[in-house]
Amino acid sequence: MQKIPSFQVDHLRLLRGVYVSRRDVTPAGDAITTFDIRMTEPNRQPALSPETLHAMEHLAATYLRNRADWKDRVIYWGPMGCCTGNYLILAGEFQPRDILPLLRDTMEFIAGFSGDIPGATPRDCGNYSFMNLEGAREAASRYLNEVLADPAQENLNYPCD
Repeated sequence: MQKIPSFQVDHLRLLRGVYVSRRDVTPAGDAITTFDIRMTEPNRQPALSPETLHAMEHLAATYLRNRADWKDRVIYWGPMGCCTGNYLILAGEFQPRDILPLLRDTMEFIAGFSGDIPGATPRDCGNYSFMNLEGAREAASRYLNEVLADPAQENLNYPCD
């Protein structure tokens, strides 16, 4: 089998950042951009706990789908299986710098969130108690302050060979 493009990224050199993971075009001709929202350095920093990522998923997905200026373009926000970040899929063709203000707002929302996590009830979620709000707040704050505040080019472009 041929290795898919995301497994061809050099994870030994990959930094925390915002990367275009892929671009697709639907049969109808609509562009879709998948972003790699990399929150920890793979294989060098501790991965985020699944509970932290689950809380982030509920908070970010709710926040993004309630933003009047972006909700019609948000297709998906969800965790990476390796627990080093999330994927954001948007309708349209975008570059990382295009979405930095949106990501900053999203991480500020998560970092400052208090109260009940949206959708974290037995009726609304298949594993409602499997969440770590404090972990989500800390991870969002760290990513916001250490990466999104002033990203360098290497935080916005995959490492090249």
